Amino acid sequence: MMALTLIILSVAVDSYIFADIRRNFPRRRAAAIAYGILSVLCWIFILICILMPRRDVGSGIEFQMWGIYAYLSVYVPKIIFTLFSILGGLPRLFGRRTWHTGKWIGLPLAVISFVAMWWGALVTRSQIEVVDVNISSPRIPKSFDGYRIVQISDLHVGTWGNDTRFISRLCDSVNALRPDAIFFTGDIVNRQTGELQPFLRALSGLKAKDGVYSILGNHDYGDYIDWPTPQEKNENLQLLKNWQRQIGWRLLNNERTDLIANGDTIQLIGVENWGEPPFHQYGHLLDAYPLSTDSVKNLKDNRYKILLTHNPEHWLREVTKISNIDLTLSGHTHAMQFELRLGNWKWSPSAFRYATWGGLYSRPATDGTPMKLYVNIGAGEVGMPFRIGATPEITVITLHSAPDGESSPAKEI
Repeated sequence: MMALTLIILSVAVDSYIFADIRRNFPRRRAAAIAYGILSVLCWIFILICILMPRRDVGSGIEFQMWGIYAYLSVYVPKIIFTLFSILGGLPRLFGRRTWHTGKWIGLPLAVISFVAMWWGALVTRSQIEVVDVNISSPRIPKSFDGYRIVQISDLHVGTWGNDTRFISRLCDSVNALRPDAIFFTGDIVNRQTGELQPFLRALSGLKAKDGVYSILGNHDYGDYIDWPTPQEKNENLQLLKNWQRQIGWRLLNNERTDLIANGDTIQLIGVENWGEPPFHQYGHLLDAYPLSTDSVKNLKDNRYKILLTHNPEHWLREVTKISNIDLTLSGHTHAMQFELRLGNWKWSPSAFRYATWGGLYSRPATDGTPMKLYVNIGAGEVGMPFRIGATPEITVITLHSAPDGESSPAKEI
């Protein structure tokens, strides 16, 4: 379907431009022929990229990612130019002269879009941004006042192949922040655990006083590979768990642990990926922390609780309805790797899919407890190797034992 859509759109755009060249440059027959030949070669190229095996064990997708992106970086500008050119020609339907200004607007916009796409692929995707967030609550124990948590998410290391430079620089940037704890909120690989091997040394260098804690994301289970047997898929997942343990990370799979400072504790909960269709459902919050009030610890107790869950939809659909978990940290959205900013205003096409796509959100629990969600837009890419505006994010979350009103501004949901 993707191949068919791209080919139909490409043929339509190229046919229009081909006809335009012949109409406006009648003596440039060679230019029209050259354009036609190049267009056909591009169509063949995109077909090869899309039809190459991508779900086979051991098959890499770096060539496909870059190939499809290169193709789109040519055809998105062509589409922009064509749309404005067509708009400029609409007066002819009413017997008036063509509005040639449409082309002169479309051409620079096409050039700008081409430059922006490659700037996002070659520059922005490696420009690390540190985002500071303050979380205040009277439920935070005094011993945790000023406690610094660093959150990273969605590394998708397979996109980088064997090039470890960006991940190494990301780890160095995290360590330079001197965090008390580091939380990774899922999607360390794209499709299979083998992608992680070149990056184990760099990731093992992450250091924090209270350790590194992680959860699994939808890409970590091997669901995007056609495995010969269920056993091989299970072995792939087990290897991912083993490697995280070997590099010193504590993987929380539907379980909880305590963060301790001077005898005070914060409850840290981690669930597996909580997926809505088409993603599989692995996360079970009640397995990690009971709901029953008969238990010493339950989802509505007065302890300060932090939840790590990859998909922010989990917070909206379940967490806010059955618990009073104070702070939830998620990733998953990537802001669709495209973000526009103007002052404090931000927008991403991810907003069409997720109500909570990036930043800090707030909603009161049924008992009135303020519940916060922070969505990290990730540091890696999936699908195509670009980030336009949505720079790789490191989030520094500082806890304060103070009234909630002193927290960073949050969007009410």
